[in-house]
Amino acid sequence: MNTDIYASPQAMLEDESAAIVPLTTKQLLFSFQGRIGRKAFWLTTLIATLVASVIVGALFTGLSYTEISAEGLIFILAVLYIPMIWVGLAIQVKRWHDRNKSAWWILIMFVPVIGPIWAFIETGFLAGSPAANDFGSPSA
Repeated sequence: MNTDIYASPQAMLEDESAAIVPLTTKQLLFSFQGRIGRKAFWLTTLIATLVASVIVGALFTGLSYTEISAEGLIFILAVLYIPMIWVGLAIQVKRWHDRNKSAWWILIMFVPVIGPIWAFIETGFLAGSPAANDFGSPSA
């Protein structure tokens, strides 16, 4: 630190490791590594919900035109549900990482009443670490 009060201010240059790193779609949806901000979290959640709604709607609309048994429909929905769970967990893990918390914080959802509210506020509304944290640099 310069003690000369008449010296010009010195800029602190950011470390290259703190640069914002963009995630690919594959990393965003299927990887449990990295961080995402609130905007990416909400957009991904919205798009995944819309896609799932369209698929389920198409299945139920097609049910009236074809002879699919209830067991067959349940099987198809179960097969589609597995990737939806994976995507939901992946984006939540990255959001907890952005808050500089372990992925184990997902388990707070199992605490009755207060757990889902806590997770909703923490992952949906609170800002993440602006700089690099224990889980890497922020993503775009």
